[in-house]
Amino acid sequence: MPEPHPSLQNCNILFVDDDRQILELVQQFLLHRGIHVTITPAASEALQMVAETPYDVVFSDLMMPEMDGLELLKAIKATRSNTEVVIVTGHGSIETAIQALKLGGYDYLQKPINFDRLTILLERIWENKRLKEENVFIKERLKDRYKYDELVGISPRMQQVYEIIDRISMGAPTVLIQGESGTGKELVANVIHRNSQRRHKPFIPVNCGAISEHLLESELFGHIKGAFSGAIRDTVGLFKAADGGTLFLDEIAEIPPSLQVKLLRALQEQRIRRVGDVSELPVNVRVIAATNKILEDEIESQRFRKDLYYRLNVIAIHMPALREIKEDVPFLIHHFIRRFSRKNANRVLNVSQEAMDILIKYQWPGNVRELENVIERAYALCVGDTIAPADLPPEIQNFGETLSVGETNFNLKDNEIRLIRKALQRTQGNKAETARLLGINLSTVYRKMDKYGIQSPA
Repeated sequence: MPEPHPSLQNCNILFVDDDRQILELVQQFLLHRGIHVTITPAASEALQMVAETPYDVVFSDLMMPEMDGLELLKAIKATRSNTEVVIVTGHGSIETAIQALKLGGYDYLQKPINFDRLTILLERIWENKRLKEENVFIKERLKDRYKYDELVGISPRMQQVYEIIDRISMGAPTVLIQGESGTGKELVANVIHRNSQRRHKPFIPVNCGAISEHLLESELFGHIKGAFSGAIRDTVGLFKAADGGTLFLDEIAEIPPSLQVKLLRALQEQRIRRVGDVSELPVNVRVIAATNKILEDEIESQRFRKDLYYRLNVIAIHMPALREIKEDVPFLIHHFIRRFSRKNANRVLNVSQEAMDILIKYQWPGNVRELENVIERAYALCVGDTIAPADLPPEIQNFGETLSVGETNFNLKDNEIRLIRKALQRTQGNKAETARLLGINLSTVYRKMDKYGIQSPA
């Protein structure tokens, strides 16, 4: 006889039959295999038990004095739609089985009971339940998958970042985040921390490039009183301050080679030595490092240790530039607008299609940080309820206008006429402002208007 699936030990089973001998046989069989089962001879008692307890599966005899198995099946499904019901019958027929299935029954089991088939049914029901719960969990995760915590984006590149964070949430491997400035590396580090088992402990960021070389060692590892001029008291350092939590080392490529050796030892041994001290202190710190440089090039130039790179690069995350994930731009824009609206009495703004087209086409050299600043500026300048191209910085406006006139028509004269007319409309006929918007002299505006016969808008 096949052994049941080990997880059946957690399966909550109710068996209903007015034949006590059958109940005892079933109970002995299942208990012998470490599977708990509740038994009752009465359908009315079974209904009360189901109302109080969410059973995974109920086996019900078909022919019982109070109500038959099909009536009990309907009553159970009305109370607990997720509970599976198997009809047990000595009067089995294909008609009974079909009727039970139509009423929501899972299957039927004939008497005398074949315990192999009973076990197979239980394993199948339990596996289906596990898959359903897993699918619900996945759908719950994916329904808001345009964002993960404070990270926003539906692009495949961002989905990969979400997946990595999911996978490492239960552990604490060292993580190296690489990407251009403004792509959100510190935000990713923070999200990793908040979704880890260390979330109740400190998250301490430090910009390694913003601290002078002779102070960085003390900042990271601490020092004892008298270790150097000005060391008037003992300090613990950021490694010890982050004990149990996460230390985020931004701009890791800026750490000098002499300190890289000490950092490597701290990562390997989980012990630190304060400046001026002779003893070591144990630390329990998860390190997440980030850089906008290509560390392989830094290694090639002997500015970064290869062994430290391998120690940091246990889990690698590369943050894409915003120009590489244009499909995420609308989601980021609306995310920022919602954030600003919460700070401004819930003043909700829309974005015009023309402005959105410009924002999507722009190349974003400053990445997500630049986009956030642009939307904050537009939010502040917008006088109506819709952000228009005029609310965007001039360099982005001009980029959008250049694209819109140049993508389908390469005739220089036509494009000049169209640009001048657009600028005049935008400035309501103000020639000086038109010249500024177009980046040309005022005299050139007059000359070209005369040359092409362009009239000022009324």
